[in-house]
Amino acid sequence: MTFIKSAICALAGATALCGGFAAAAWAQNEQFIPRLVYRTGPYAPNGIPFADGYADYLDMLNARDGGVDGVKLVYEECEDGYNNDKGVECYERLKGKGPTGAALVDPLSTGITYALIERATADKVPIVSMGYGRADASYGPVFPYVFTYPVTYWEGADAIITYIAQQEGGVAKLKGKKIGLIYHDSAYGKEPIATLEKLAQLDGFTFEKFPVSPPGIDQKATWLQIRQKRPNWMLMWGWGVMNSTAIKEAAAVGYPMDHFIGIWWSGAEPDVAPAGKAGIGYKAAVFHGTGTDFGVIRDIKHYLYDKGQGKTKVDKIGEVLYVRGVINALYDMEALHTAHKKFGNKPLTGEQVRWGLENLDLTAARITELGAEGLIAPMKISCENHGGHGLVRMQQWDGAHWKYASDWIEPHHDLLDPMYKASALAYAKEKNITPRDCSKTQS
Repeated sequence: MTFIKSAICALAGATALCGGFAAAAWAQNEQFIPRLVYRTGPYAPNGIPFADGYADYLDMLNARDGGVDGVKLVYEECEDGYNNDKGVECYERLKGKGPTGAALVDPLSTGITYALIERATADKVPIVSMGYGRADASYGPVFPYVFTYPVTYWEGADAIITYIAQQEGGVAKLKGKKIGLIYHDSAYGKEPIATLEKLAQLDGFTFEKFPVSPPGIDQKATWLQIRQKRPNWMLMWGWGVMNSTAIKEAAAVGYPMDHFIGIWWSGAEPDVAPAGKAGIGYKAAVFHGTGTDFGVIRDIKHYLYDKGQGKTKVDKIGEVLYVRGVINALYDMEALHTAHKKFGNKPLTGEQVRWGLENLDLTAARITELGAEGLIAPMKISCENHGGHGLVRMQQWDGAHWKYASDWIEPHHDLLDPMYKASALAYAKEKNITPRDCSKTQS
């Protein structure tokens, strides 16, 4: 028997839709996981597969293991439409549910992450912004309740420039080149700009910015500008329909697709499939594997889809964003497992889960136990480092599948780590925060 209580709590009519859960009696062995999702609107093509992957992983754990260490997993979805205000409303609605309140929150939105940092920190609810959000929140002494692992946008920008340098024949060859960025004109899209400006200064390339108003359906004028300026390489920080629109418009103006590189949120099947053959050759950064040849995906198929369950169609469970949702859930549940070792196998408070997140140690052996060998890389989190390993590789679309186009690229920690610290300390000064002394934290 499953103990999942799931619902999509649309903000319109949320009381009628979710009222039953508000009155539900919570069992003492149930851990509540709030789910901020967007299954409707212009970002739904990307939001749906991610939400499905996350939910399927929790359902699989309940079916296979009875939850995490015998603690049942209960989740409830709230539809925010990728809207900051609605995201905050969803968080406020869900944070107090369950016997111990929200274990953590995954906003799946840089804007919502920004909006929640102060609230969630005050509530002692950890934010897991996996590969998005504030890059400087990787500096744990200032952001104890925010986790950005396994990679940040600053590391993504750095890795893409490293890759471009490799293609050009070395960093020295970047001098005099023009590199453009087309980006979602929001907190998300603006995240890599400071890093790219710094790298342009160091490496001698010209950096051009091309903002696109959300949701990004009309880009014809932007791509005419790009055609006039003729950048040697184009980068994209897009989301939802903006991505597929950009790829189609790039093809329309004859921009070479193999010189167009998206960040990992611009590198999934919904981004390239609408462009058809025009999208062949497009590249994107990625921080994990994809496909179905992993133990964890096989278990999802066996325990859910072979029994007529599961949130999507079985042929979708190897796609990029579905797998990324699974990975996000795996990280979250491993934090619960880690915290159980200290606090016992019981429903945990957000503060206790924060300890689990900060003490995550995903060794190669543990990754194999989790059925994720080859899917994710080993990662160790600490008081000072909430950002993980920062490893990135490039993938390329061949018209039917994503294929790796590079080996793993190590970020320039000597450049980025001081940038994280300086930015975080500036935030701490602005908000009158005293940074933690990590030498005094207890493991």
